[in-house]
Amino acid sequence: MGRNFTKLVRMQLLLAGLVAAAAPARAATVMAAVTSNNVKPLLLTKLQDLDLGSVTLGPGVWSNATVSLSQAGVLSCSNANITCTGGTAVAQYNIQGSKQQAVQISAPNVTLVNQSDSSKTLTLVTDAPASIVLANSGFPGSDISIGGSVTINSTTAAGTYAGTFNVTVDY
Repeated sequence: MGRNFTKLVRMQLLLAGLVAAAAPARAATVMAAVTSNNVKPLLLTKLQDLDLGSVTLGPGVWSNATVSLSQAGVLSCSNANITCTGGTAVAQYNIQGSKQQAVQISAPNVTLVNQSDSSKTLTLVTDAPASIVLANSGFPGSDISIGGSVTINSTTAAGTYAGTFNVTVDY
C-alpha cells in the first residue's frame, strides 16, 4: 500500500500543478484619458500693399534718416534731411482659422530693389505682430496690419524701390 499510496499522492500533486498552471492570470486594467483638438486650416489673404509714400532727399552729406510706418498707419519722417509726401498705407492681411487659437506671424525683412537700377537696394525692416488669437472661426477672420521702416542717406539713389513680403502664419 505504501508504493501505490506514494504514486497516488504524486499523481494528485501533478494534477494540482497542471490545474494551477492552466488557471488564468488576473489582468490589470488602467484607464487613460484621450483628447483631440481639431483646428481648421489657416487661410491668409492679402488685402492691401504697403506704401511708404514719396521721400525727397535734402542737400548735403548726411546719413541714417529713417522713414517708418507703424502697424497703426502712423508715418514718422522726422529727420530734417528728408521730406515725406503722398499717401501711405500699411500692408493688410486677413487670417481665418479656428476661434481662440493662437496664430504665430512671421514677416521677415524685405529687400527693396530700385526699379531703375537693380544694383541699388534698401532694406525694409518690418513691423508686424508676432502673434494674434483668432476672434472667430472661419469668415470673417481677423485682420492684421504690417508696417515697416527704411533707413536712407544722402547717397541713396533716386527711383522707385519695390519688394515682396513673405508673410507666414502658423498655429
